[in-house]
Amino acid sequence: MRRYFGRKLLIYAATFFIAATIDWLIPRFMPGDPVQSLVSRTGFGLSPEGSQALVTYYNNLFGLNHPIWEQYINFWASLLHGDLGRSVYLTGRPVTSVIMSAVPYTLALLIPAVLLSWWVGNTIGARAARRRLLDNVVLPVGYVLTATPYMWLAIVLAWVFGFILNIFPISGGYSYSLEPTLTWKFIGSLFSHWVLPFASLFLVGLGGWAIGMRNMIIYELEADYSRYLEALGAPSRLVRKYAFRNAMLPQITGLALSLGVVVAGALVTEIVFSYPGLGKLLLASIQNEDFFLLQGIFLFIILGVLIANFIVDIAYVIVDPRTRVAMSGAEE
Repeated sequence: MRRYFGRKLLIYAATFFIAATIDWLIPRFMPGDPVQSLVSRTGFGLSPEGSQALVTYYNNLFGLNHPIWEQYINFWASLLHGDLGRSVYLTGRPVTSVIMSAVPYTLALLIPAVLLSWWVGNTIGARAARRRLLDNVVLPVGYVLTATPYMWLAIVLAWVFGFILNIFPISGGYSYSLEPTLTWKFIGSLFSHWVLPFASLFLVGLGGWAIGMRNMIIYELEADYSRYLEALGAPSRLVRKYAFRNAMLPQITGLALSLGVVVAGALVTEIVFSYPGLGKLLLASIQNEDFFLLQGIFLFIILGVLIANFIVDIAYVIVDPRTRVAMSGAEE
């Protein structure tokens, strides 16, 4: 098992290296010059000589005066020391601190939405596979939800619950009249602003997991081992238990594969609701041609998805005894 996870770590390390390199390249293929954009915003009234001096200063500050190959080496050297550079858009503020201020909001959306939609969807799908009346409801609703774009559902929820019913706010992470403090009033404001972005992510994920589990349970109940157990007189509850455990394995794999899509959906949802997470920050970095902030956000997403996939790999080994037996046999 140790050799198995060692190989996995090497694969993840190679994946991170390739993904981080692509992440570094993408902003540099974008049109525009971040320093020129910054000077055009901050250098009002300067003479041409003054503007050129400001451009030279910012190029030195952000390390853009070096050859492209040297910038790449400096990127890895800084990254290994935990330095993601400085934000052009926020005039030299460290990218790490900018991202860390937005990460709690994104994680507060993603983690509950992913885990709850996965658990609730699998539970509902397993029940629907055995109850025709529930199945007649779950199947069409699930297809509609899973085919719904995150952004469109977010707009619909904002329109219904924000404009028409006026139950939840539709912009920001908390009330603009409040200062972040550890009080019930501020916590309540955080929660009310969190509900609609969470609901849009939760509902889209819920439909897909419910349909997937429903189909897997039906497949497992019709498999040879299920029919053999029934022929031996095994209780229906025992047969369903084995079917559920086997059906969960593809769902765990699907959870790992869906993380990238869910993260992308979360970023779009944050933009719709102006939620102060990585999505809103990503939009600002693109609009202001901020290379360092853009690559820092993507790098954090890459690292988060890889870590989450590794955790799912570990969970798969724990849940599926056949994997442990195969690894033990391979080591022998």
